[in-house]
Amino acid sequence: MATRNWILHLDLDQFIAAVELLRHPELRGKPVVVGGTGDPTQPRTVAATATYEALEHGIHSGTPLRTALRRCPDAIFLPSDPPAYEAASARVMAVLREFPINVEVWGWDEAFLGATTDDPEALAADLQHAVRARTHLDCSIGIGDNKHQAKLASGLAKPASIHRLTTETWAATMNHRPTDALWGIGTKISAKLAAHGLHTVAQLAAADPADLARHFGPTNGPWYRYLDR
Repeated sequence: MATRNWILHLDLDQFIAAVELLRHPELRGKPVVVGGTGDPTQPRTVAATATYEALEHGIHSGTPLRTALRRCPDAIFLPSDPPAYEAASARVMAVLREFPINVEVWGWDEAFLGATTDDPEALAADLQHAVRARTHLDCSIGIGDNKHQAKLASGLAKPASIHRLTTETWAATMNHRPTDALWGIGTKISAKLAAHGLHTVAQLAAADPADLARHFGPTNGPWYRYLDR
């Protein structure tokens, strides 16, 4: 493969929960929910994250803690500790900066990486190994021609794997998926698109830009189609 520029997206798997499990290894394999003060009876507090075991009960980021308690009475609730997450994130980003790549941090648990290489999968594997060895945290890495593709690819790589999504493989990978599979289109916009008969990525790609502009605005309408294509 020829040497060229690539965009990678590194996403730390279950980052907040993973940091807590490093501090509480006895909780591995159990449904753990992190959020607020750790008291699920307090009103208006939501989960910051949940382990895979808690996800199986329908508990995810943003779930009210009272709802989480009802869905999984055996769940273990831990208080959120932002300074600990900031410190863990800083350690990960420091590892990334040791590589000959450009690092653009996008929060505690993710970063876009610009690299020039003839083997992006090998680079991604090296990054995963270094992060794991130095921080004991796992990550998923997406590879793409641009940020949008790399971001979607890291989601397809979860957990702790590597996935490449490029212009060449875009149609085969994305066309059959619902429109909210795209980065930048949420459930509300997806529902509005569906109301106009646009249910899949392929249907949105084939939509008339002028029609989208009429229904969703002269800026947003064409932008949705641009994301799709």
